[in-house]
Amino acid sequence: MFDFGAKFAEGLAYADFLKTHGTEEHRRRWADLHGRVQLTKEQQSLIASFKREMKVLCLAGTWCGDCVNQCPIFHHFATVNPRIVIRYFDRDTYPDLTAELKVCGGARVPVVVFLSEDGFAVGRYGDRTLSKYRKLAADQFGPACPTGLVPPDQKLLEAVTQDWLDEFERAQLILRTSARLRQKHGD
Repeated sequence: MFDFGAKFAEGLAYADFLKTHGTEEHRRRWADLHGRVQLTKEQQSLIASFKREMKVLCLAGTWCGDCVNQCPIFHHFATVNPRIVIRYFDRDTYPDLTAELKVCGGARVPVVVFLSEDGFAVGRYGDRTLSKYRKLAADQFGPACPTGLVPPDQKLLEAVTQDWLDEFERAQLILRTSARLRQKHGD
């Protein structure tokens, strides 16, 4: 069984990941999308209410359009609540992780693994959200991997942000209601 908890320590923080693996153009694209993400007051309040530390392992690629359009969202979540600790891993640098996190038999990104504070896997999610897949289906199965050159429209970005927030909330609720963690924390 793969030890995601042990692997987590090898990951990079958001800025370090972009600095290490991204070109100037990659960093520009990520920054542009990052600037477009706007969490509502309700979303910020929900994220701020998370009580359990949540480690999030994110397999990504700075070159990947799907990552450009989603990973900056995660950074916003982590900025709102320091209990969300995200570490990024370059898909091409970590073949063991890439093999473990295949989606439908392929090396897709981004893929996240939610972990408890002590490194137990809580769940995984990726590579695109339901809103994004609905849009692709409506567009009759557009490009397999957008380039990130053309950012998503604001409505789709908001829907994808909410899809991801739902997954982060789900993982947080699993952690918050865990009998093991409730006993550990006396709550």
